[in-house]
Amino acid sequence: MNFELFIASRLKLNKSSDAGSPGMNIALLGIILAVVVMILSLAIVMGFKNEITGKIFQLDPHLRVTNAALGLDENYSTVNGRDICEAIVADGDFSNKIHSISLIAEKPAILKTDDNFMGVQYRGVDNRFDWTYLESRIVEGRVPCLADSANVSEIIISQVVANSLNLKNGDKVLTYFIDNDVKVRNSCIVGIYSTDFEEFDKSIILGNIALLQNVNGWHGDIGNYVGINLKDVGKAGTDAYALFSTLAQDCYNKEGNTLHNVSNTFNNNVSFFSWLSMLDMNVVIILVLMMIVSGFTLISALLMIILERIKMIGTLKALGCTNGSIRRIFILLTQKIIFKALVIGDVIGLGLALIQQYFHVIKLNAEVYYMPYVPISLDVWSIVILNVAVIVASYVTLVGPSYIISTIKPTATMRFD
Repeated sequence: MNFELFIASRLKLNKSSDAGSPGMNIALLGIILAVVVMILSLAIVMGFKNEITGKIFQLDPHLRVTNAALGLDENYSTVNGRDICEAIVADGDFSNKIHSISLIAEKPAILKTDDNFMGVQYRGVDNRFDWTYLESRIVEGRVPCLADSANVSEIIISQVVANSLNLKNGDKVLTYFIDNDVKVRNSCIVGIYSTDFEEFDKSIILGNIALLQNVNGWHGDIGNYVGINLKDVGKAGTDAYALFSTLAQDCYNKEGNTLHNVSNTFNNNVSFFSWLSMLDMNVVIILVLMMIVSGFTLISALLMIILERIKMIGTLKALGCTNGSIRRIFILLTQKIIFKALVIGDVIGLGLALIQQYFHVIKLNAEVYYMPYVPISLDVWSIVILNVAVIVASYVTLVGPSYIISTIKPTATMRFD
């Protein structure tokens, strides 16, 4: 053990009493609060981002394959699902990356009851559609049956739509599709869901794609786009380019095939991801402010410790200690506050975070925040990095003020009372 560490380990933070001075207790409390705020800020923002991105990945296909004809023919807004699937299957490497694939058609519609009506987007899906997430969000009933012999009138609506139109599970409702003329279909509500994602809940109803194919006069392989969910959504950008190349090569090899465009969920929901990225800046600002508060608190604590040990400093200098050695002694002594505050702050911060994570004590307005409670996401490495950053920043902060020791003269301290 070196000299500075040996001396610092034998000293108390406050020489007058084991309980410490009020100033020391305030310094300790200030750093504990800063650590708790930083931990909760990280956990809440990470939880919020994970919840929102998770919902986007579940509700919107990771990749969308659309027609790239741009109006060059009358079918520019449709794709042939069978041709696309055949091209994907031919590319074995890409097909292994796919979790699910579905032909999807969408069309604006109006739901009408005897007393009210509401504009919605009718999303028709085929029997390969992945219902896993929506099944977990069903509050009443079930998802539509999409077997070939199933009743194509079955739909599920959101709780928002059900409340607006005073509908319940099992009700019949008229669905109006308006193009050049008005087409009406009877729909049967077999389920009601709630994702707490307002942009989706207030507008999307889901049913059998066969109904929209009938309304539009399409045969069974035609839809507006093919939705693909990947096993690894993090690679959606590179996979979109790879699929575009595959479909472009297939178009070149087969005369008369349609050129397709491939977009990924990050591009299709750029407004949401831009908004979420802004949260990172908020966290950075909070962390910087808390670091500044902790820094000033530590400087105050260091000055109090030095003032309480003026005679000791003079004695050490008289015995031949250098200013650098004495500075390190007091920096190490002050860092006892940091380690104590980190332990207490981590316990309180993680405890509060775990309570919220498992018991959802603090509630939110789901219509505003897209979730009914404050979300929490704890990452061990983020907490470790935060603690290391606090220790390093505190040491750097204390180096400058510790130079006040060099101004203390041994001859003056002998008379200090």
